[in-house]
Amino acid sequence: MTSAELLLHPVRLRIVQAFLGDRALTTSQLRAELDDVPTASLYRHIARLVSRGVLSVVAERRVRGAVERTYVMRVAAARIGANEVAAMSTDEHRQAFLAFVAGLIGDAERYLARDDVNPLRDGASYNLAGLWLSDAELTDFARDLYAVVQPRLANGPERGRSRRILATVLLPAGDPPPPVRTTRRKGKPQ
Repeated sequence: MTSAELLLHPVRLRIVQAFLGDRALTTSQLRAELDDVPTASLYRHIARLVSRGVLSVVAERRVRGAVERTYVMRVAAARIGANEVAAMSTDEHRQAFLAFVAGLIGDAERYLARDDVNPLRDGASYNLAGLWLSDAELTDFARDLYAVVQPRLANGPERGRSRRILATVLLPAGDPPPPVRTTRRKGKPQ
């Protein structure tokens, strides 16, 4: 099983997303967050993520005769490597992107199902922008974005902070190159 197949399964993707923000979660906490996933199925997917090194057990304790485990995500293992991305077929990229988008739709649906939805207060947003970038400018943009996001990834939970999910999609639009613009002087015909 490739990393993409492992990570982009709808339930496993939600499990991985639950750990974003450097969280340590017990199976009970995961069950509460993914309450629409049958318990047996959830345990099976957790076991698969543990066996592949995506989740690690950091604590165990006895609860009513059973062992409750606390897990953390190993971020490096929860990524699809560049070599694997390069080796994926167009159809595999399509399936991966659909799983990604379906995950976003599920996240948005769960947010919008709350009783107290207020996107302005909650800082929830979604938007598109068209950027004309050369390859060098795209590299600079990615580096700048990384520089803005990276320090905030180290933030831990504390009073006044809410866990937020940032998802990015950057696609070439396939537009033809823009026409060369000419400057028109007043009073002179072109």
